[in-house]
Amino acid sequence: MHSLYQKFEALLQHTATDMKRYLYDKISWDSRMIGIVGPRGVGKTTMVLQFIKEKLDSKRALYISADDLYFGENRLYDVANSFYMSAGEYLIIDEIHKYQDWSRELKNMYDAFPSLKIVFTGSSVLDIIKGSADLSRRALVYTLQGLSFREYLTLYHGYNAGVYTLEQIIHHEPCLPDIPHPLPFFRDYLKRGYYPFGLEGELNLRLGQIIVQTLESDIPYYANLSVGTSRKLKHLLSILAESVPFKPNFSKISDIIGVSRNSLDDYFYFMEKAGLISQLRSDIGGIRGLGKVNKVYLDNTNLMVHLLEDRSDIGSMRETFFYNQMRVHHQVTSSEKVDFKVDQYNFEVGGKSKKLKQLPNDDLSFVVKDDIEYGYQNIIPLWAFGLTY
Repeated sequence: MHSLYQKFEALLQHTATDMKRYLYDKISWDSRMIGIVGPRGVGKTTMVLQFIKEKLDSKRALYISADDLYFGENRLYDVANSFYMSAGEYLIIDEIHKYQDWSRELKNMYDAFPSLKIVFTGSSVLDIIKGSADLSRRALVYTLQGLSFREYLTLYHGYNAGVYTLEQIIHHEPCLPDIPHPLPFFRDYLKRGYYPFGLEGELNLRLGQIIVQTLESDIPYYANLSVGTSRKLKHLLSILAESVPFKPNFSKISDIIGVSRNSLDDYFYFMEKAGLISQLRSDIGGIRGLGKVNKVYLDNTNLMVHLLEDRSDIGSMRETFFYNQMRVHHQVTSSEKVDFKVDQYNFEVGGKSKKLKQLPNDDLSFVVKDDIEYGYQNIIPLWAFGLTY
C-alpha cells in the first residue's frame, strides 16, 4: 500500500484550494458513505482532494483511484481493512465505476467498518440502485455538473460574482460590478468555460479523449455492452450533433445505425446519464407526459463547439446554455407555447431582435435575449442565467 500513499501525497501537494465548486459546501461530509457522480472532467477528483487538504489530517485519510494498477491483484476491501486497522477515518475512492462489482464491495466495507467514512466518486452513468448491492439506503449521492458562468468568472478570471436565484434574475437583480461588459466573457465561456480543465489549454484534445473514454469504456462497461456498441454510440452522437436541437424520430435513427427501438432508448438514456446529451421532456402531466422527450440537445455548449466547430448554430447554443444552467436547481420542461417552462415560469430564448408576439401576457412569462448587457421589464439577458450556482 506504500505506493498508494505516495500517489495520494503527490496529488494533495498539487491541489489548489482557492476556488471551490458550488457543491462543496452542500455535501454532508460527516456522513458514513457519500457518492459524488458526474460526467468526466467536471472536477470531482479536485473537490474531494480539496476537502482532505482543508478539513482532514492527511495521516487519517487515504485517497485511492479504483483504476490503479494496484487493484489488478488486490481488493478494495483489503485496502479498507488495512486502513481501518491503522485508525484510518476517511477513505476516498475515485473512479469507482472502473472496479468490478463495486457496489457489493462498498456495501461490505460499510457493514464491516462502522467508524470508517467512505467517499466515492464515479461516472454519472452509475446507478447505485441497479448495482449488484443496493446502496440507496447507505449512501448519500450528489451529482456535480460542469462550471456555471459564475464559476467560470471566478476560476478563469478571478471575479467573485454572487449567486442569484431565479426570482432575483427575473427581477433584474444580478450585478457584475467589476465587469462592465459581460458579453465577451460570456462568449468565451460558451466556447471553453464549462470544464475546469479548459483553463489549462488543449481543450479540444482533452474533450475528445473524454468523449472517447465515455463511449468506449464507461457506458459499455457499466451497461455490459459489446465493443461494437461503442461504434454505434459514436455514430448516434455524430447524428445528434448535426441535428440539435433534435426532435426525436426514433424509427429513422434506428434504421440508420442499425439497432432496435428499445436499444435506441437505452442508448439515449446512457448518453444522457454520462453527460453527453440532455433530453427535454414535455410539461404534460400524468401518464401522458411520462418520459415523453420533445427535444434532444448536446449536454453543454463546449461539446457543441468541439463537435461542430464553426458550424455551431447560435440559436441552438443559446437554448443549450439556458437548459444546461437551469436544470441544476429547477424542473425544466418543454411547452407548446414557449421554448422552456422552468417551474411555473415561461421563457422564450433568442437573440436581441427576438419578438414578443408569441409570449403570454402575464407576470410569469419572459423573453431571454442574447447580445444584450442588461434587461428591462420582461426581457432578461441570457448571461444572467449562468449565475444561479
